[in-house]
Amino acid sequence: MIRPSKDYISSDKGIALMIVLWTLTILMVIVFSFSYMARTETYSTLSFKNGANNKFFAEAGIERGLMELFYRQFYKDNSIDIDSSQKWKIDGTPYQEQFGNGYYTVRITGEYGKVDINTASEVVLKNLFINLGIQSEEVDTIVDSIMDWKDPDNLRRLHGAESDYYTSLPNPYRAKDADFETVEELLMVKGMTPEILYGTNTRKGAINFLTVHSHQRNIDINTAPKEVLMALPGMSPDLADSIIEYRKSKEIETPNEISLPPEAFPYISFEGDTGTYTIDALGHQERGKGGYAIRATVTISSDGTYKYVYYKSPVTTQP
Repeated sequence: MIRPSKDYISSDKGIALMIVLWTLTILMVIVFSFSYMARTETYSTLSFKNGANNKFFAEAGIERGLMELFYRQFYKDNSIDIDSSQKWKIDGTPYQEQFGNGYYTVRITGEYGKVDINTASEVVLKNLFINLGIQSEEVDTIVDSIMDWKDPDNLRRLHGAESDYYTSLPNPYRAKDADFETVEELLMVKGMTPEILYGTNTRKGAINFLTVHSHQRNIDINTAPKEVLMALPGMSPDLADSIIEYRKSKEIETPNEISLPPEAFPYISFEGDTGTYTIDALGHQERGKGGYAIRATVTISSDGTYKYVYYKSPVTTQP
């Protein structure tokens, strides 16, 4: 009988060992791949769950804002008797409340406290953009182009633009020659960019201080945020801060109650509560952390009904 050589036996053992090693390697790769996929799916599910929760917290914040606006309406009509200090401010003051295992932060701003791009003066618009950190050359282009966009003629301002400019663009269109219907329509205007309108990580967006719903030229001094107060001619940061501090305890009814620069008088009003508001709600699960943001503009009628005139979910949050 012929016996196999020792070299042949060693060769068989080596091949068997290599097959075992390769099999183990393939199995390890499969196991690690499965583990990675399972981990990825777990994190994806958790992220979706957190995002959905934040959205629900933000929606709860919108509803809370509506409730506070009705409280203000009832207080104004003397339908209920509550401490005036319990009324939420409508000048963009943030209010944070816990809801379940999360939080919502709500800001309410009266639309009469913003700059209406359809009726505002050029000087107020320019001051607002400059105070937001926009270069003066860009501001001239933006403001002149806003005026050209909404006026009925084809005459171009010094830094503005009419249809001859817009029709020369890669995706041509014509100047509207009518009022803006939404603030986002500003993105159609020469010089305006998403960074200027919506803001960046270091700069607030102009959209927070502009409106198309007040339909008046003047700014309500009782609801205007500091950035809008600073757009009034002759206004200083210290004076704006003193106005905000004064109205924490009572609404300003006459110019004699506070010190105002004379050049600001033609641009201010004392309308107070006028029925149209923007509610900004941010839903989040940890204090001070980013979350899901919703913006809604509502009109509250004297008969106790309301309607949304603008609703965006989600919106980009600003610093």
